[in-house]
Amino acid sequence: MDYLYNWWYWFLDLPWIDMGIAFAIFLLIFIFRKIFTAYLFRFVMRFAKKSPTDIFTNMLVAFEKPIRFFIGVLGIYLAILYLPIPREQLGLINTIYRSIIIVCVGWGLFNFVSTSSSLFDKISEKMEDGEDSMLIPFLSKLLRFVIIALTITVVAYEWDYDINGFIAGLGLGGLAFALAAQDTLSNFFGGIIIVTERPFKNGDWIETPTVEGIVEDISFRSTKVRTFEDSLVTVPNRTLAHEAITNWSEMDKRLISFNVGVEYATSRKKLERVVERIEDMLQEHEDIDKELIIVKLNEMGASSYNIFLYFFTKTTAWVEWFDIKQKMNLEVIKILEEEEVNIAFPSRSMYVERYPEDFYAALEDNHLKKTTRKETVDE
Repeated sequence: MDYLYNWWYWFLDLPWIDMGIAFAIFLLIFIFRKIFTAYLFRFVMRFAKKSPTDIFTNMLVAFEKPIRFFIGVLGIYLAILYLPIPREQLGLINTIYRSIIIVCVGWGLFNFVSTSSSLFDKISEKMEDGEDSMLIPFLSKLLRFVIIALTITVVAYEWDYDINGFIAGLGLGGLAFALAAQDTLSNFFGGIIIVTERPFKNGDWIETPTVEGIVEDISFRSTKVRTFEDSLVTVPNRTLAHEAITNWSEMDKRLISFNVGVEYATSRKKLERVVERIEDMLQEHEDIDKELIIVKLNEMGASSYNIFLYFFTKTTAWVEWFDIKQKMNLEVIKILEEEEVNIAFPSRSMYVERYPEDFYAALEDNHLKKTTRKETVDE
């Protein structure tokens, strides 16, 4: 009976009015959270979509879940504040509340950077590469890492951790890490150089002393290139940053250049006629760029007259370029056949010189004298 009496006295002594008011505060904020999610957020989103830019809309979408979580935490926090809680425990509650606010802000910013926000779209539109620019995903990854690091640092500061010592420790640790991971850091900074200078973008055909193929992806450490043999080559960014890079995808037109060797028996008039007809054919062809066409008798080679052809196709596509090159070769052969000019084969002429008859007689007489002299000595 004494135990029941003590329990009943403790139960009646509880601050029921304060607890009821605290519960009412939590309930009101919980109802507001439901109304905010169902009506207010949609109402604000409707007006945000009418704005000339999508930054505000993407910001609301990124912060939707963090705001809903924060409203629930706010209801609990205000309800707890109305209760008669000792001051020393209230300090811990305030620290937890501030830490949750920091986490919610970092959460929203992380979502905003992760999504394809109009901020990055505007940057992409102003760049030459457009949507294919490698700088956008690279920058997004870097910003997300910075947001996480700052969020952890600020939360640690709220819990009275020595940030200065932490930063100093990071400096010493970073120095040791830099010495131990020089290759990794050089690849990282090589990647920064590549995405800032933009010598190529995803989908470009590049050629370096190391690799040739189509760029598929670039990361902090390496660049992936799909070769024409359909193999995937992963090249460290440090290597690409120190090599000459030829970006064939930046061609406005594509070069065709070769020599046609004709026989030395060809007359001067036929040579002039062949050169003139080939140049006219290239000038009239619709697939050939007319800005620069060179058809000249270039040199007299070891076994042929060499006619030099230098011109560009309008297309840069590899297969189409080959088709046009084949057509041009066939047209050149047709012109040579019509002009009855033969293509020269690599050859070498050998000339054997014959001496006069008296030379051979003198040579034979000299041989007989030497033979007679030898027989006399033997005797």
